[in-house]
Amino acid sequence: MNRRDARRLALILLFMPFALWIALLILLPHIGMGVLSLREKVGPRQYEFGFGNYIDFAQEPIYWNTLLRTGSMSLLVTALALIIGFPIAYYIAKIAGRRSRGALFLLCLVPLWVSDLIRAYGWILLLRETGIISGALQYVGLVSQPVEMLYNDAAVIVGLVYTVMLFMIVPLTSTLDGMDDAMIEAGYNLGGNGFTVLRRIIIPYAMPGIVSGCIIVFMLTAGSYLTPVLLGGKNSSWFTETIYEQFITRYNWEAGAAFGFLLLAFTSLVVWLGLRLSGQSLTSTVARS
Repeated sequence: MNRRDARRLALILLFMPFALWIALLILLPHIGMGVLSLREKVGPRQYEFGFGNYIDFAQEPIYWNTLLRTGSMSLLVTALALIIGFPIAYYIAKIAGRRSRGALFLLCLVPLWVSDLIRAYGWILLLRETGIISGALQYVGLVSQPVEMLYNDAAVIVGLVYTVMLFMIVPLTSTLDGMDDAMIEAGYNLGGNGFTVLRRIIIPYAMPGIVSGCIIVFMLTAGSYLTPVLLGGKNSSWFTETIYEQFITRYNWEAGAAFGFLLLAFTSLVVWLGLRLSGQSLTSTVARS
């Protein structure tokens, strides 16, 4: 075996675990779900292939409303995560000292040390009628009786922003860290104020990190299940809850598979539109962030 063949074999062996991961855990399950979504029940253990499950979705307004509501709230969570996460990422990348950057990153990682379930129950302890915040408001005299802050859209948004914040901060920090400080100094030397430097220099440079962070946060938020259900209760109306209901409650796996693909198609369309509006491409965004 010559050196070229040895390098090719080493490359194949190196990428084999990744290829198996993609094939066994992503491609094959999606193919199976796609076939399942095209099956229609016509009798006991009798099925036909068609688009009946997708047609049922199109003819039911409550499914459309739930999907659009999930998409709009996911966009709101993404925008809030960007507004909150950008200053944090800028401080870590450009203002904090080298020694403190690791500590700040560690603080951002702390919420990931526990599961989504524990984090959701932590917010329940804070926001419920007998929770810490309600008790503190009564103690200082701002309210005269317990206040229920759970089971509404605000609680769901707060919980989701807290859950996905790190996935916005990391790509922003990695992008801003590669920015030369001389670019910012040049902006000020040429007469620009803080807002002008931010708008004309910092944001355009950080755009790949902004786009990649928004994509990750939006996809994670739209596909979230535990946080909307636990913090929103019966009023959550999250599309993943509809998918769960089809699979588990109604035992209609065919409709559940179709709804899952519809959610994937909807979120992919939103991401595509976002890339078009921002003038970014997926390859350049991944490469620079």
